[in-house]
Amino acid sequence: CPSCRLVSADPASHLCASDERAIYDLHQNDPADARYRAFLARLAAPLQAKLTPGMRGLDFGCGPGPVLAQMLREAGMAMCEYDPFYAPDATRLETQYDFVTCTEVVEHFRDPLAGWIQLAALVRPGGWLGVMTQLAPELPANFLRWRYRDDRTHVSFHRLATLQWLAARFGFALEHV
Repeated sequence: CPSCRLVSADPASHLCASDERAIYDLHQNDPADARYRAFLARLAAPLQAKLTPGMRGLDFGCGPGPVLAQMLREAGMAMCEYDPFYAPDATRLETQYDFVTCTEVVEHFRDPLAGWIQLAALVRPGGWLGVMTQLAPELPANFLRWRYRDDRTHVSFHRLATLQWLAARFGFALEHV
């Protein structure tokens, strides 16, 4: 996109839902895995510094093992979970939260603007939206060698300029950690 610098995969390359789910079923999201918890702490730790115990959050796209939600519960947060495959309770999307986490999800948005509109609507005014994704390389040659794009479930690739555009669009203050 010339406006926001998002790179999108050709819709003809998108997997059907059952093939996409089969890939997600291979993920090893084990709450006892210290390395996985350390990976998620890259989002959880800076976010927790902004939160106070008892705040209500949503782990959007929690996957088959909602480890991040568990970590935030351990820190005293009240957590809800939503995932279109593993926790598809759409009532979770009918309210606003003090904070929303979205780890390794936005790259799966087939309609990125609609996905971001949905995320923005879930955050109460003054709340926090914590997003974790790999940022796409700026140079085309680097993008072509970038392994993150080889995952066939990844169809939307964000750059820092994309996040800046989204922050301006939704009136968010962007903190790039």
